[in-house]
Amino acid sequence: MSRDLGLRRLRRLDRSALITASVAALSVTASGCVVVHGEREVLPATTRAEAARALQEFTAAYNEADKAYDSSLDADHTTGALADIDGARLKAGRVNSPQGNARHTPLELTDARFTIPKKAGWPRWFLADADGNKGGKARWLLVFTRDGLDETWEAAYLTLVAPDDIPEFKTDEDGWAEAVPANSSDVTVEPGELGEEYTSFLKGGGAVFSDGPHTSGWRTQREKKSSRPGLATQYIDEPLTNGDYAPLALRTKDGGALVFFATRHFEKQTAAAGASVPTPNKDVLALTTGEIRQSLTMEFVSNEVALDPADGEVEVLGRIQGLTSARGE
Repeated sequence: MSRDLGLRRLRRLDRSALITASVAALSVTASGCVVVHGEREVLPATTRAEAARALQEFTAAYNEADKAYDSSLDADHTTGALADIDGARLKAGRVNSPQGNARHTPLELTDARFTIPKKAGWPRWFLADADGNKGGKARWLLVFTRDGLDETWEAAYLTLVAPDDIPEFKTDEDGWAEAVPANSSDVTVEPGELGEEYTSFLKGGGAVFSDGPHTSGWRTQREKKSSRPGLATQYIDEPLTNGDYAPLALRTKDGGALVFFATRHFEKQTAAAGASVPTPNKDVLALTTGEIRQSLTMEFVSNEVALDPADGEVEVLGRIQGLTSARGE
């Protein structure tokens, strides 16, 4: 074989390889549209119409589950911290009211606004911000996430925030928002480290967080509770950072970030000799294993939303917490 002939064949092989690679990277639908692999391309997480459907489907499933006190009815529409909190609430309700929730009032979410970031890779996610017929004047902030095109959108975070506290988001000319990476260092605390900073603050204080009901106010409540005569109260706080508990952040117009994150908290009450732990309410008892003799350990999951500025103190805007289990000893 001549050298020129060998080179021509190599070039043909190279062109074939490039064509094969291009075909592998793109899929052509029957309508002729080209579908780009979402794991590599920076794309909006979803359409606004699909986001609206996801919120509607969540609300319908949430209402069915709440009416029946049956967590299986909305299990496909919740995940992460919200699934833990909501599932435990429904479990306790089922134990105490096997026939269902006699006080059920359907949740109605109106005036919904959707903030949808462009990003590469999974999970894809978006923020729904709506008025609710529960929770007073606060806006309902729900973060929906999914790990693939064939999966159902699931609500991972739910917080209630005063309308004036919701920041303006940075968007491009088409209205798509910007996701802030977990390791972004252009804000006061990297979003991925916010849970760790928060649990450290609850234990020892510090200057990272501004004063408020979910920071200094919560620490004050704990200190008062710990000083009750005849009852020792201990706390352990842990960040939740992996999988469906991973922090998610949106870039704000002023260069900061709005961060959703989750934490786990343990509260152990131990009575002094000759005393007893205060009798918990029926919902706590419904989630309690063991016999409460000298101590009660309660486990809570909490999800928070915070303003993480480019410079300055972090402000925790909202927090929803729920008991997930308890153990008597």
